[in-house]
Amino acid sequence: RSWYLKNKMMRTIVLALCAASAAAFAPRSATRGMVSMGAKSAAIPFLPNPAGCDGSLPGDVGFDPLGLSSIDPKSLPQIIPEAAVQAAAEPLPTMYWMREAELKHGRLCMLAIVGCITVDAGIHFPGAKYEGLSSVAAHDAMVDSGNMGFLFTMVGIIELISGTAIAAAQAGSGREPGDFALDPLKFCEDPALKEKYKLAEITHARLAMLAFSGLITQAVGVSDKFPYVGF
Repeated sequence: RSWYLKNKMMRTIVLALCAASAAAFAPRSATRGMVSMGAKSAAIPFLPNPAGCDGSLPGDVGFDPLGLSSIDPKSLPQIIPEAAVQAAAEPLPTMYWMREAELKHGRLCMLAIVGCITVDAGIHFPGAKYEGLSSVAAHDAMVDSGNMGFLFTMVGIIELISGTAIAAAQAGSGREPGDFALDPLKFCEDPALKEKYKLAEITHARLAMLAFSGLITQAVGVSDKFPYVGF
């Protein structure tokens, strides 16, 4: 009975948190417009709309209770290197860096969700060293086997590509945050569809970041076997 009550309480808390943050996921419109000065936040109606959240980016509904979008990019050398800030007369706005990071982490989490569920459902690469691994135990096992070196190499290559793209944006290329011109199936040739897919991507990216946090917490605390319920 004690386990049941704790489990019920945890589910209630999770549902409450999801309800509280749902406004951040609600699309304002596939066609975006600039937010007027003095307007209220669409996500938190009792607060003014943050100055940095002007509605120009997909999925921007004015959700910034900590005021991160208003940070001066020149004041955070630990996050935005001074060399990058000074690469142009007018530095990239803080929202550019925030959206670049949001898309990067969201894309990683979308991939990670699929990877974790695949492994924890019992699907592995062939070979004895992969047999019986869970997503929780995979890190230490891959370090011991030497596979982590390959992963670090791939991460390094991706970061080099990312850094080059951001440097081009600093130089005035007009690159949008997260845009690596990767569209082999030509989904974005139609401008209307492009806006639709941008909104869909950021919405799923945000959901994946929350879901991945919950998945790992459940895998470590309850069960490392899909569907992570412990029975």
